[in-house]
Amino acid sequence: MTKKEKLVSIILNCYNGEKYLSAALNSVKNQTYKNWELIFWDNKSKDRSKKIFYSYSDTRFKYFQSKKHSSLYAARNLAVQKAKGKFLAFIDSDDLWEKNKLEKQIKHFQDKSVGVVYGNLWVKQENLNKVKKHINYKIPEGYIHENLINNYYVGIISSVIRRKILVNTKKIFNDKYNIIGDYDLFLRLAKICKFKAIQEPVATYRIHQKNLSKLDRKLEGFELEDWLKNNKKNLKKNQYEKIKIKVEKLKFIGLKFDDSFLNTLLFFFSSIRLISSFKNLAILFLPKYILRKFMWFV
Repeated sequence: MTKKEKLVSIILNCYNGEKYLSAALNSVKNQTYKNWELIFWDNKSKDRSKKIFYSYSDTRFKYFQSKKHSSLYAARNLAVQKAKGKFLAFIDSDDLWEKNKLEKQIKHFQDKSVGVVYGNLWVKQENLNKVKKHINYKIPEGYIHENLINNYYVGIISSVIRRKILVNTKKIFNDKYNIIGDYDLFLRLAKICKFKAIQEPVATYRIHQKNLSKLDRKLEGFELEDWLKNNKKNLKKNQYEKIKIKVEKLKFIGLKFDDSFLNTLLFFFSSIRLISSFKNLAILFLPKYILRKFMWFV
């Protein structure tokens, strides 16, 4: 570690994360950038997570236990309050970082107008043993608010945030959301600062049975609908329409995988936005087991 290295606070929220936790902790410990602290927020886990954490002797690992179990974004807000670094980064107990992630990203903050540095991701499906690059085109950088409205692609585990750009450091996430808190945060930040992009993957996001966003796609659709209602006045007509299409697509996919065919059919034909797409028609009628092979990363 050199004197010029700024402290990075890494937030790891954990709730019953024993299955993948060691791999996540190792990917932090093995970072080539050395000046960091790990804020491990134990959200009242009932498994071996605490024991696994304390098997590490690194003094940069700092353990905190929540007084009561809370939602993901409420827990992240509480964990951030324990952080001392000039930069914030996030990793969950089932995710991985490339060993040079922080080294690649922190140097870009020499540009004082840069508030967020993010990168591409590997997306790994555990059950199918498949890995896919999240983005297969050049990732935009600069003032990208409009880009994110049109096509959201920022992953929180791939990002580092300059802490001083946060308006409310005690509640950086809107904790009424369970799934789209990242989306809400980065769209707010994209209004006030530049984003720098690392084109190659800097982290791996695992998809497995317990992923919250995979368990309830419909909830993601309803949360995005709520966000759209609260932000409609700040959006152009075409931006509003694009997000509305995404809302209905999320609800549709949620019904397809988690509800009856009749309910899915009724919802499909009630939406002009869905009917106009041949791809959506194919999703409606294809069997679920076939769709899972092609849509495992959705």
